[in-house]
Amino acid sequence: MSPRVRPNVFDPRRRLLAVVIVLGACGFAIAARAAWLQLVHPEFYQQQGDARFVRDVPITASRGAILDRNGETLAASSPVASVWADPRETLKHPERLGELADALGVPRDDLRERLAARADREFVYLRRHMNPDAAAAVVALGIPGVHEQREFRRFYPHGEVMAHVLGFTNIDDRGQEGLELAFDDWLTGTPGEKRVIRDREGRIIDNVDLLRAAEPGRDLVLSIDRRVQYLAYRELKAALIRHRAYSGSVVVLDIPTGEVIAMVNQPSYNPNARAGGAGAARRNRAVTDLLEPGSVIKAFTVAAAMENGADPTHRIDTSPGVFPLHGHAIRDVRNFGLVDMTVLLQKSSNIASTRLALEMDDAHFHDVLTRFGLAQSTMSGFPGEAAGTLEPPSGWGEIEKATISYGYGISVTALQIAKAYAALANGGRLLPPTFVRDGNAADPAGRQVIDPQIARSVIGMLESVVAPGGTATTAAVAGYRVAGKSGTTRRSVAGGYERRYISMFAGVVPVQQPRFAMVVAIHDPTAGQFFGGAVAAPVFHGVMDGALRLMDVPPDNVEAWLARTPNRAPAEISSDGLLPFDATAPVAPAPLPDAGVQP
Repeated sequence: MSPRVRPNVFDPRRRLLAVVIVLGACGFAIAARAAWLQLVHPEFYQQQGDARFVRDVPITASRGAILDRNGETLAASSPVASVWADPRETLKHPERLGELADALGVPRDDLRERLAARADREFVYLRRHMNPDAAAAVVALGIPGVHEQREFRRFYPHGEVMAHVLGFTNIDDRGQEGLELAFDDWLTGTPGEKRVIRDREGRIIDNVDLLRAAEPGRDLVLSIDRRVQYLAYRELKAALIRHRAYSGSVVVLDIPTGEVIAMVNQPSYNPNARAGGAGAARRNRAVTDLLEPGSVIKAFTVAAAMENGADPTHRIDTSPGVFPLHGHAIRDVRNFGLVDMTVLLQKSSNIASTRLALEMDDAHFHDVLTRFGLAQSTMSGFPGEAAGTLEPPSGWGEIEKATISYGYGISVTALQIAKAYAALANGGRLLPPTFVRDGNAADPAGRQVIDPQIARSVIGMLESVVAPGGTATTAAVAGYRVAGKSGTTRRSVAGGYERRYISMFAGVVPVQQPRFAMVVAIHDPTAGQFFGGAVAAPVFHGVMDGALRLMDVPPDNVEAWLARTPNRAPAEISSDGLLPFDATAPVAPAPLPDAGVQP
């Protein structure tokens, strides 16, 4: 008989005890783990929480101001606000998009399409550079996902007067043209950073820490004088209107330092309106546009001849007013007969200039022109500056050298001409032009490019151009001795030259202690007059008449000023300088480009 098996008796107390032990162990493990994570090593949950609510946000830095030489503000950045949205949050409330569009002042459909197209993004600008109060009013509507951030916008209080020098910035406050671009690294500040806590809707509810303070950009002090700039702008614009011209440029340099005192162009544009102004209007023509300088180059032809040993009193025969050369004809406006170098400049004789050039070695003539910086970059640092063109002497024939001697076959900028004339007036010392005040302080002496005596002699001869009987008497300034040269060139086109003109004048004042060199170039005057002495020289007078007094430059010709009778009318341009060009005149052989266009 098998043994009897005793059945198990259910004991609820033992099972309850087991459950309590298991639960207690689990609870202890959870508590231990929580204590470990929260007390001993809390970094994990801190990081997880921070990832959801703590953000490092940038602090925008303001751009440095641009000032004129006297500390007047030319460009400054003002705080504005931009409104942005998280499309993922905002699109959850389509019923409020119309309200948001109305507050922003944008079409409702455009706003919906913009958000829908970026539905997978966390950030999209809704409207930038708003008035801070207007932006705050939009955010105050409480539309989910809509926020604002601080930015800066560039303002130019002098508008189009300073436009070509300063340039402009883009919507992100980075330089795009002009000195804003050239000195972008200097002007741009270093953004800061701060740590903030955001709520679940993205709003900042607390500033936790300043990680890095924002550093504003450095201010830039220019050599430009705001008052002279206004004078130049006013006179140039008036001249373009008076002569119905297409465009024009004015450059004023401080002779002892090479500093750019004024630089203006027409047409201009308003740099405060980012969408305004065609590309051509935004171009700084004084630096980027090349032109054939015409008779203003004759001062350097004379200087080269004198360095080559020519006597300034040497008489040059220009009779009978036409000089045949290899199947072409070089002509003056009339027969000047025997002329010396002074009369060459005063009457602007193409024939005399050609004869001087033909007596020189090609390499020597080329060397003198390049020493004065013609057809070479001025090294001003202005963005987009053009170098110009001048063929090497190995490619010259007598025709090429002749045309270069009176300003054809060489392409330069207005700034290069101003720099070269400043060197003549500075005793033959060449300084690079600078847009920064004291920009040449490290090398104030410059580079000697020609004998000082030759430079002074040429400046003395150029006084006759502005004196009675010269081609540019309208450039004269009462109380001051003025030296300069007018020039007129026909505009080049494919295959030759058209009957459209560039009127120029380059001058320095006062002669005794030269302070300013100025160049005026006016393109395509169509009101009847086109010679440089009639179109460009009066602009020189208008600007310098005011600038010399504004800059406290003492007169050097008081006696002649006082000797004038009170009712005496201003001297007129000589009839020699106003003779019309006659392309049909029966003169053989065929004329070269200048063909009588010289004053």
